[in-house]
Amino acid sequence: MMLIHTHHFRDIERKPEYLQPEKCVPPPYPGPVGTMWFIRDSCGIACAIVTWFLVLYAEFVVLFVMLIPSRDYVYSIINGIVFNLLAFLALASHCRAMLTDPGAVPKGNATKEFIESLQLKPGQVVYKCPKCCSIKPDRAHHCSVCKRCIRKMDHHCPWVNNCVGENNQKYFVLFTMYIALISLHALIMVGFHFLHCFEEDWTKCSSFSPPTTVILLILLCFEALLFLIFTSVMFGTQVHSICTDETGIERLKRKNQPREHTANWSSVKDTCGGDFSLNWFNPFSRPWQPEMPSDKDLVRQVSSLSDVESTQTTEEHSEEIKDEDSVEVLDE
Repeated sequence: MMLIHTHHFRDIERKPEYLQPEKCVPPPYPGPVGTMWFIRDSCGIACAIVTWFLVLYAEFVVLFVMLIPSRDYVYSIINGIVFNLLAFLALASHCRAMLTDPGAVPKGNATKEFIESLQLKPGQVVYKCPKCCSIKPDRAHHCSVCKRCIRKMDHHCPWVNNCVGENNQKYFVLFTMYIALISLHALIMVGFHFLHCFEEDWTKCSSFSPPTTVILLILLCFEALLFLIFTSVMFGTQVHSICTDETGIERLKRKNQPREHTANWSSVKDTCGGDFSLNWFNPFSRPWQPEMPSDKDLVRQVSSLSDVESTQTTEEHSEEIKDEDSVEVLDE
């Protein structure tokens, strides 16, 4: 048995003592299903608060500046119901994306006893993360903010103060979609309100003074336009990732090496929760829940040591992922 270094960030482990797995703390007893997940990150919490504040600001301007003072009650009622419904769904999706476990790998299971219990055969390897002391299943990556390895991690989003992964990608997609819709709706209403105020007396088209009304509408217009562009791009990126079954991290690491994709429609159904229905757009319905990987799923088969070295050399080009994995290999 020997230790072979491939590059600065990753190593091939040829003996169990290299990462000192005996220092790994055994994983705690799993909590009950549905236990709340929350990341204590000051930047993420601040971004989440700002997100809610901006949505509530838009709510205030739409209701108290544009709809309530309007004399067209049908127009006010219809737009008020639509905007409030979209805003509620957006905030509900935000909460679900923020408070849902994105697919964290059990922490601290890379113990010496557990690795030996896998009884690796010639050509078999397991990937171990020294940062959270866990054995990583395929397509899992370590997040330095969550301090956990996340299955099918796409990226860490500070606006939802959470990683976007296997279990909460649906909620993140819904969040970006509903924010884009309320931004577009707000822009349209601001445009109609400006036209209405230009045609009539400014003092009659709002309960606020004309200067205050103009400032509030301009701020809302700027906010809506900015978020419409941002969330539309994020929504399109996420839909593309779902349809190609390739996360943002995998796309960065792959470069010019194509990988096998599953059927597009199958990946969409897995993420959204089954066959097409209204539940796809419901932030309170759960997506497809994959089974937790068994011990056999943690073991990967390679034809030769060079395959492992080649895989790791490709991954070193990703500046975003520097999780210093090691691989347990059994010589033939």
